[in-house]
Amino acid sequence: MLIRDEAGLRLLREAQEEARWARRHPPTADFHTRKLSAAWARAAKSQAFRDIGAFSWDGFERLPVTPKDRLKQDPWSFAVGELAEAAKYYETTGTSGRVTPTPRHLEDIVWNTVSVAEAWRSVLNADDRVAILLPSDIVPVADLIVGVCEYLGLPHTRMYPFATGISDWDRLSDLWSTLRPTAVFAAPGVLMQLTRLLVQRGTLPGLSDSISKLMLLGEVSTPALRTRLGTWWDATAHDVSYGSTETGTLAATCPAGNLHLLTHAHYFELTDGERTTPLPADGAGRLVVTPLNLHARPLLRLDTGDEVEISSDRCDCATPGSTIVVRGRSSEGLRIRGADLAIRDVEEIVYGLTSATGYLVEVDEAGTQARLLLERVPGSDRASEAADADSVQEACRHRLGFAWDGVAFLNALPSTTKSGGSQKSWKRTNVRVVENAR
Repeated sequence: MLIRDEAGLRLLREAQEEARWARRHPPTADFHTRKLSAAWARAAKSQAFRDIGAFSWDGFERLPVTPKDRLKQDPWSFAVGELAEAAKYYETTGTSGRVTPTPRHLEDIVWNTVSVAEAWRSVLNADDRVAILLPSDIVPVADLIVGVCEYLGLPHTRMYPFATGISDWDRLSDLWSTLRPTAVFAAPGVLMQLTRLLVQRGTLPGLSDSISKLMLLGEVSTPALRTRLGTWWDATAHDVSYGSTETGTLAATCPAGNLHLLTHAHYFELTDGERTTPLPADGAGRLVVTPLNLHARPLLRLDTGDEVEISSDRCDCATPGSTIVVRGRSSEGLRIRGADLAIRDVEEIVYGLTSATGYLVEVDEAGTQARLLLERVPGSDRASEAADADSVQEACRHRLGFAWDGVAFLNALPSTTKSGGSQKSWKRTNVRVVENAR
């Protein structure tokens, strides 16, 4: 147990009181001044921020934005203390494939777990049974879900279908039949692979009848994908969180299905690459974040690289504060025949117009040729595939400004090229560069 003395219990209670207060009140300027000052003082102990001086708002706003590449190139210069002081240690590859070491102190874990648990309390029920279906146990998100379940008192189990020699899809199905989970936390690509397998075996109706909630995380899904999964499983699909291993959880879902920024746990800004401004009531740009509760590796003004849209429209759940829609990373965009292409837009079309369980963009290095490969549902009627391909082409011409050199259905795509399915990095894009994409 991480909490084993009075100091740990006081920490837990402090985090609990603050998170519950924030569920009712938007953080004030005084709150952010106090929390930022403390985060600034912790960061000043690291090599990366050792020359920043004393905290002031002017000093904070003059501090250069920290590029994510700088963090990845020299992650230990941002660390405070020795590795032996950490309570847990993780590594993340993200979309770049470069390993970023991430130690976590007790404070990091408690603050993040409590803030997320208090947000998810409105979505999870007291009688829920939770299945944690993720591709790997190296990353911290499974530990986060376990911590939330323990905090909320929910029975739960981890399921790692890619743990070769220990677990597989058969073991997962047997475990599922016994637990009969009501909520499943899963990376979308992994859940898609499970869906394909169960459809192929004819066991999806029996294993899905206990499920009421699909809790998607690890990568940002699109509304079309959530609708598709929800239809197959006869359940409500939520994009339950947004964040990273480096920062912790930045936003959490609500019963209305929106992602609410955790403004009591982070200070947010937007940048257009030249000018960085405090989070507006409504707006779009690249998200910059200063986590307020990081201790092992404090970060100031980290450029996440994520293009986002912020909205102040009142949510039906009545949670105060802004909601966020994550549009993806500008670095992951493609340019095909002069048109800028966001993978998110492709996914919205694919899952909105077809029953495909996966897709792969094949493009040549120059971006002059590109085709779209779609993975058919096992046992599906192929008679409609030509019409579906035509519908996808027409939608791409209209929405994306170009047509593919070809749209074709395949029996199966490699799991390592499907978003969410990779055993190495679940956030890789569904893109393969080839010599000839026709």
